[in-house]
Amino acid sequence: MKSGLSSFDPHDYDHSHPNIAGGWFRAAVFGAMDGLVSNIALIAGIGAAGASAPVIVLTGISGLVAGAFSMALGEYASVRTSNEQVDSELAVEIAAHKRNPEGERNELVVTFMKMGMSPTTAATAAEEVHVDDLQAARIHITHELGLDPHSKPSPWLAAMSSFSMFAAGAFIPLIPYALGFQSLVAGLIAGGIGLLVAGAVAARYTRKNFVRSALRQLAFGAIAVAATYLVGSLVVALGGSLAA
Repeated sequence: MKSGLSSFDPHDYDHSHPNIAGGWFRAAVFGAMDGLVSNIALIAGIGAAGASAPVIVLTGISGLVAGAFSMALGEYASVRTSNEQVDSELAVEIAAHKRNPEGERNELVVTFMKMGMSPTTAATAAEEVHVDDLQAARIHITHELGLDPHSKPSPWLAAMSSFSMFAAGAFIPLIPYALGFQSLVAGLIAGGIGLLVAGAVAARYTRKNFVRSALRQLAFGAIAVAATYLVGSLVVALGGSLAA
C-alpha cells in the first residue's frame, strides 16, 4: 500500500460498495424481469391464438396494471413479514440474555474463537460486547442467523421499486403498438431488446459479465415466449380463436 494511505478509509481511495441494504435493488431487478417476461409471453400467447392488435394491446395493458399491483403488494407483504421475523428473533435473544447472561457470553466467546480469535481475545471481546445488552443481542443474531436488525430493507421502498420497474418492463413489448405498428413480431423484438438491456444493467451492479447476463435473460424470456406461443397455437389448432 502507498505510504500515507493506510490512515484513511479504504472506501475513499481503494474501492466502494453500492447501497444494497434498502431492498430496492432485488425488487427492481425482479420487477423489471418479471414485467418483461410475463408481458412478452402474454402477448405472444394471445397473438399466436389469433388475437387482433387491439386485443393484444388491451391484454398487455391489463397484464401491466394487474402485474404491477400484484408485485408491489407481494413485495410489501414479503419484506414486512421478513422484518417482523427479525424483530421477533431479536426479542427472543434479548429475553435469553436476561435469563442467562453468562451462558450467552460464553456462547459468543466460542463464536469468536471459531472466527480465529485466541481464547483470551475472544473472552475480552465478548465481555466488551455484553456491556450493552441490546448491542449484544444484535451481535448474537447476526452471527447465529446471519441477520442484522439495524439493516432491514424498507417494505415501502421494495414495493415502489417493484411496481415501477414491473410497469416499465411490461410496457416495453407494447412500445411498437404505441408507435402505431400493428405487428406482434415488432413487439417481441422490442421485448427481446428490453431483456438484453435489463440483463446488462443488472450485470453493471453485480460486476458480472454483461454479455453473459444479457444473453441469460434473453434465453429465459425466449423459453417463456416459446411456451405461451405453443399454447396459443394449440388453441388455434383445436379450433379456437381470439381474433376480434
